[in-house]
Amino acid sequence: MPDSIGKSLSPTGLPHVSHHRHADVTGGWLRAATFGAMDGLVSNTALIAGVGASASAQTVVLSGVAGLLAGAFSMALGEYTSVTTANEQVDSEVKVERKSFLKNPEAEQAELVVMLQEMGMTPETAVKASEEIHRDQNRAVNFHLVQELGVHPAEKPSPWVAGASSFVLFAIGAIVPLIPYLLGFQSLWAGLACGGVGLLIAGSVAAKFTRKPLAVAGLRQLLFGAVAIAATYVVGILVGAVIT
Repeated sequence: MPDSIGKSLSPTGLPHVSHHRHADVTGGWLRAATFGAMDGLVSNTALIAGVGASASAQTVVLSGVAGLLAGAFSMALGEYTSVTTANEQVDSEVKVERKSFLKNPEAEQAELVVMLQEMGMTPETAVKASEEIHRDQNRAVNFHLVQELGVHPAEKPSPWVAGASSFVLFAIGAIVPLIPYLLGFQSLWAGLACGGVGLLIAGSVAAKFTRKPLAVAGLRQLLFGAVAIAATYVVGILVGAVIT
């Protein structure tokens, strides 16, 4: 049986120390950061492509900066609200579980016995484990929620971290296709090339966290982004032809 976090007893009776670490998958920042960066790159590169298809460089820059600011604030507020709402839902489920514990603790303990048996424990071991877990109500409530809903009340992501990560990474992603313009090169294709390189890099960086092949992840993001950018460029040409 485990005697501490990261340690267990080997068949020889000596402590065995685990040599691997897991990434933090509960903080909420990675999903928000990845989504923000990709959205910033794709949406602003597509916006520049659509506007640049039939407008001046000055209009492209103005549209790109406006898209960066509007998108960054929208992403940040959306992430904050989304994570806050999810956390509030978890809190409400904690209250429901606590009320159930107060009204009928025996039923809750019996329910846990069944869940433990479904996990592979013998009836005798499940009963004993359930009794020990239910000695501490907070621990028992958390254990029930993890088993029933797949969430731990003490490991909720931070809405502030999610919002800030989304804002910063969206802004970084959105400014990439504007780099040639900001450096004085009034070239739409240079901006699109920067956006493409940004998508490759962003996809590869995300793969470092998911342990997927870098080339596959980078090319996947480039392909998805290219479809959106090309479609917007075509629409920009058609709209420009109609209004001129």
